[in-house]
Amino acid sequence: MSTSGNGLNMEHVFTVAMKAVTLGREVLLNYFGNLENVEEKFQAGLVSEADKESEKVIAEHLKKHFSEIEFLGEESYAAGAKVQWQTAGPKGRWILDPLDGTTNYVHRFPIFCISLALEVDGLIQIAIIDVPILKETYTAIRGQGAFVNGKKMSVSKTTEFRKALLATGFVAEHEYIISEQLKIFDSIVRKCRGVRRPGAAAYDLCQVARGVFDGYWERNIQPWDAAAGILLVEEAGGVITTYRGEKYDPYKNSIIAGNPQISQHLQVEISGFISEGTN
Repeated sequence: MSTSGNGLNMEHVFTVAMKAVTLGREVLLNYFGNLENVEEKFQAGLVSEADKESEKVIAEHLKKHFSEIEFLGEESYAAGAKVQWQTAGPKGRWILDPLDGTTNYVHRFPIFCISLALEVDGLIQIAIIDVPILKETYTAIRGQGAFVNGKKMSVSKTTEFRKALLATGFVAEHEYIISEQLKIFDSIVRKCRGVRRPGAAAYDLCQVARGVFDGYWERNIQPWDAAAGILLVEEAGGVITTYRGEKYDPYKNSIIAGNPQISQHLQVEISGFISEGTN
């Protein structure tokens, strides 16, 4: 039995979290292909009734069982919920993206997921990423490995950058960020085997942990995009840093993930293109 610094039984917390994610999955499957209300958030992409209801049922279940744990969800934060933008303390904090890949979801492209993490004292302790259409659930409890549908995962063993399959994302709402990313992409795509853009950061990190992608980089993702994926990659033997090669946490705005060799190579490739404000 594992416990956190606040005395939480992580196996019990994990069981409750899995049930919460299952409730969210039902919402997403029910709305898939049946949306009636899709809105644009200012400089933050799309939001639908599926995002909002998925967050509502997940949050209610978590709060019912663990009322003392803070909650940071993408939709409640966008609606004005007051949450300190810094690492969580000993009471812990749930970090939730109720629908990562909303644009994919709206267009009925099947790569979208729920991402739920528990952060305690600045460390992610539990990670669950559920991909409903693919029927894949990625899970980790700190110190116990990373799994997909119960099968243990490990990052790839690729060492040569020219043989690496990578993933990234693009943020078009901010001109300086897309300019930085296009320069990085232009350099990297010429040197590796290929670059994919599934459209959901949490899913990208799952594929790094699974050894499908050798590495991944992106700028301006939010805590709910990456929190669960951080633990999955680390528990699968991977490395997570910022563009500047510093230790990554969910409140940084740049991320590199991969096996140890490819992540280091990515950081070197990116280092010459970093814009001011990237941390």
